[in-house]
Amino acid sequence: MSGFLGRIAQRISAAILHYLDQRTGYYEPFSSPHPELLRQILRPGDVLLIEGNTRLSAIIKYLTQSTWSHATLYVGPQLGADQPSGDPLVLIEANVERGVALAPLSKYTKFNTRICRPTGLGEEERRRVLNFALANLGKQYDSRHIVDLLRYLFPYPPVPVALRRRMLAIGSGDPTRAICSTLIAQAFYSVNYPILPALNGDHDESSYRTAAYVKREIFHIKKSGLFTPRDFDVSPYFDVVKPFIEIKFDYHTLIWEAD
Repeated sequence: MSGFLGRIAQRISAAILHYLDQRTGYYEPFSSPHPELLRQILRPGDVLLIEGNTRLSAIIKYLTQSTWSHATLYVGPQLGADQPSGDPLVLIEANVERGVALAPLSKYTKFNTRICRPTGLGEEERRRVLNFALANLGKQYDSRHIVDLLRYLFPYPPVPVALRRRMLAIGSGDPTRAICSTLIAQAFYSVNYPILPALNGDHDESSYRTAAYVKREIFHIKKSGLFTPRDFDVSPYFDVVKPFIEIKFDYHTLIWEAD
């Protein structure tokens, strides 16, 4: 009987995940760089944040109070990893339906994106970060916990800001996380590269104060591993790379229309 109930629970959970992974309404990016420009700028080890427009994206953006709902890691072209169209699979991501998989850059070129680049990583460390992420290919989320999933059917729960992040965990084990950022953060921590700010001497405490609840939250994130796309955006250790500026943007070349 337990096996039968387990199969029913699996089907219900899969249906919920499929529902959450559907796009919501019409979407247009505010400013989306040309795909070839992104290909030119991205380097292996860069984290590409995506705004997203699925039901789950809306929930993640609400709970994290952020523009970004999804994170991918740019690993570059992989031998034998191309789509039938020839589009190379250059991103690794964690998706609630597909699990950990490779994806083409074209999948996100029509979304608002942000490139977050780790600074100071050597080539060997960068290779270890990529290998850690690639070693997780094929890993699936545990989608059997219906009760955990049901809360996502109520996208805007009246939860205090300080507690919202903790609602993001799906299931009760590793890698049962709804947030793709967890895998990417683990890859960087595998070479002791930090994501969140340290609270023990990397700034002058007399001139910079961190709220007590923020310190507790950072400690909880590091302990639980529940990272979000926003963490890479606000991290003091990742540079924000804007493609138009990287190509030596010169505002003098703009042509303005007269009023």
